Amino acid sequence: MLRTEGLSVSRGGQSVLDGLDVELRAGEVLGVLGPNGAGKSTLLAALCGELAVEAGRVELAGRPLADWPGPERARRLAVLPQSSSLSFAFRVEDVVGMGRLPHASGRRRDEEIVGLALEAADAAYLHGRSYLALSGGERQRVHLARVLAQLWPGGEGRVLLLDEPTSMLDPLHQHTTLQAVSDFATQGAAVLVILHDLNLAARYCDRLVLLHEGRAHASGAVDEVLRVEPLRAVFGLDVLVQRHPERGHPLIVAR
Repeated sequence: MLRTEGLSVSRGGQSVLDGLDVELRAGEVLGVLGPNGAGKSTLLAALCGELAVEAGRVELAGRPLADWPGPERARRLAVLPQSSSLSFAFRVEDVVGMGRLPHASGRRRDEEIVGLALEAADAAYLHGRSYLALSGGERQRVHLARVLAQLWPGGEGRVLLLDEPTSMLDPLHQHTTLQAVSDFATQGAAVLVILHDLNLAARYCDRLVLLHEGRAHASGAVDEVLRVEPLRAVFGLDVLVQRHPERGHPLIVAR
């Protein structure tokens, strides 16, 4: 789907990513973890073509990302950055409808998709509201609905990139958001999500990449990455790794 090989990126003369190999797979959620400055947001920017690649390559469906025409790429690849803001009093459904701009599916179908995307993001009750009247968390969920609408209904060949989509959300909506992302992946889309919460990553991701100083310190299945040694080496944090009593995935407890 979307992959990098030997990816290196510099910013301001400083190396941020160095020889990174990452692969997003259809039907999976790939979580990216790491401390501040590890290169997580730079990776996302390189994956969507926002940043120039110094070395290596980024490919979408086997073609160099740069070879994809803008509208065609937008129908297959959607990005939710760390912060999204608008300064106009658009209605919520108009903001979500911006995700339909690369398509020519017709007004009626677009309105239907906007409604479905709002439901998926647990934001249907915001329909008709002014975007400027929303809280930060509500705005974040509206933008999630926008990128879902851009790729709706998902399926193989679609790629969703999310940079800390739960950062402004209360605990309930952290889970509903990541469940919506997980459900979208089950339709065949490939998803990358940057997270800081290790336990949310353990619950909702299929695979993980743990970045440290621009390199992949560990990558693979959740159980392979969320271990005491890698977490201590990368975060400087002593933890206990237990098992969730019901779901069985790793449960991280700081000592």
